[in-house]
Amino acid sequence: MAVLSVISIPALLVSLAVAFVLVHAIQYIRFRTKAARLGCKPAVAGFNGDMAGLSLMRMGLKAQREKNVPNWMRQEFARLSAREGRPVGTFAMSAPLFRRALFTAEPENIKTILATSFKDFSLGKNRTGNFKPLLGDGIFASDGKKWEHSRAMLRPQFVRSQVSDISLEETHVQNLMAVLEGQLDSTTGWSSAVDLSPLFFRLTLDSATEFLFGESVNSQLRREGDATTSAAAFATSFDASQNQLAVAGRYGSNYWIGHTKEFHKDVRICHEFIDYFVQKAMNGQRSVGEKEGERYVFLEAIAKETSDPVELRSQLINILLAGRDTTASTLGWFFYTLGQARHRHLYKRLRDAVLDEFGTYRDPKPITFEGLKNLTYLQWCVNETLRLYPIVPMNGRSAVKDTVLPVGGGPDGRSPILVRKGQDVGYSVHVMHHRTDLWGADADDFRPERWEKRKPGWDYLPFNGGPRICIGQQFALTEIAYIVVRMLQRFDELDGSALPLESHGLGLTNCPGEGVPLRLHFAE
Repeated sequence: MAVLSVISIPALLVSLAVAFVLVHAIQYIRFRTKAARLGCKPAVAGFNGDMAGLSLMRMGLKAQREKNVPNWMRQEFARLSAREGRPVGTFAMSAPLFRRALFTAEPENIKTILATSFKDFSLGKNRTGNFKPLLGDGIFASDGKKWEHSRAMLRPQFVRSQVSDISLEETHVQNLMAVLEGQLDSTTGWSSAVDLSPLFFRLTLDSATEFLFGESVNSQLRREGDATTSAAAFATSFDASQNQLAVAGRYGSNYWIGHTKEFHKDVRICHEFIDYFVQKAMNGQRSVGEKEGERYVFLEAIAKETSDPVELRSQLINILLAGRDTTASTLGWFFYTLGQARHRHLYKRLRDAVLDEFGTYRDPKPITFEGLKNLTYLQWCVNETLRLYPIVPMNGRSAVKDTVLPVGGGPDGRSPILVRKGQDVGYSVHVMHHRTDLWGADADDFRPERWEKRKPGWDYLPFNGGPRICIGQQFALTEIAYIVVRMLQRFDELDGSALPLESHGLGLTNCPGEGVPLRLHFAE
């Protein structure tokens, strides 16, 4: 029996290996047969590197350290386009340490993923698993029935009456102005060089927490470097945990490597801070609409829909992430761009339009939702900022069944591609927004006038598209426009001589990597 056991173990291992190879061979043949029947052809292979995929992981982490991830992806598409002698909008990647994946920047493919074949794709286990410690089962980290429940609960909170109420913003704008006025040299009318990026993040944190919780954390009123309060600790941990999720995401299915002890500490601080407000709402200390003229509070409204404190916390932290970071990042890129000397004439044109419509800083006319939407050149400038610097430059889905992308396969890139069940498909809005075959030879240039005759389609997706389109899109655009108007009323000139070269601080959203240091000239 001992001899038989010795003989049978190697034989069993060989049999298992043969069975494994046979199963995969049969699956491969079936897949190729199905692809041929549907007229599908494979995409070109991208990302040179070792067979294991370790070099790809190193390249991704290097790009993260160098704050260049969005442009690293652009460079790969450009390299493949030069190699193939045609614009490459989709490529394939396969390595043992990574799941077989496709990457696309084709409008038709992205439309298929997000809308036409929406039910054929999910967020995938990598994303939901990576996001779960911080975001729980919130709307940006859930699929299927959980996502449908979240959207049904949250979408009514972004109706026109809530989005168009911009009255709470002014208090926080005034706090920002107080900080900037502290940098004023009264003899010249200029401020010292001040980094606007962290100031915008504090401003939007303050306004977002007031909208969501009913009271602001007032981070702008705290001294520089003061992290002793729970609000300041929350802001620090919120940023740190997001950045670590982005790092963990570079590991693909090995995302757990990035869930460090420090990361879990930051998550705990974030959760404890939000739980304080959740308990206040659940204790009924104030009810929505009980007193005439009382302000709307997001948390109190959704607390009427669920009594689960964990669900309330998860939804709040998801909406806070989107509401705070989207606005702050876009504002950062807006002033990074218009602060450059080559765009001085654009700043003047926009400022003239703002003053004509809304008056001066000291003597303003009413700033309304309708007025902001109708100020055409302002809308063009915001659109162009979001085109060049989309807040989520890369995203992805995982196929829940065999499905088809309409283009990207074959030698000419025009054939459909069969996507295998379980296969990941990444898509880059950043790459798509910079494609010269879609946007012209000046695709890398900030030219607001391009929007005069152009209507947004599937080649322009700053807020995603399809059923998962951002429910807070109008809220974010309104807040961005309001803050821009007040800034342009206050400052008649920008000096961007201290601006660094473009880099991308890519956490879960994309902000200027080295800040936005500008000198500001105060208008009379």
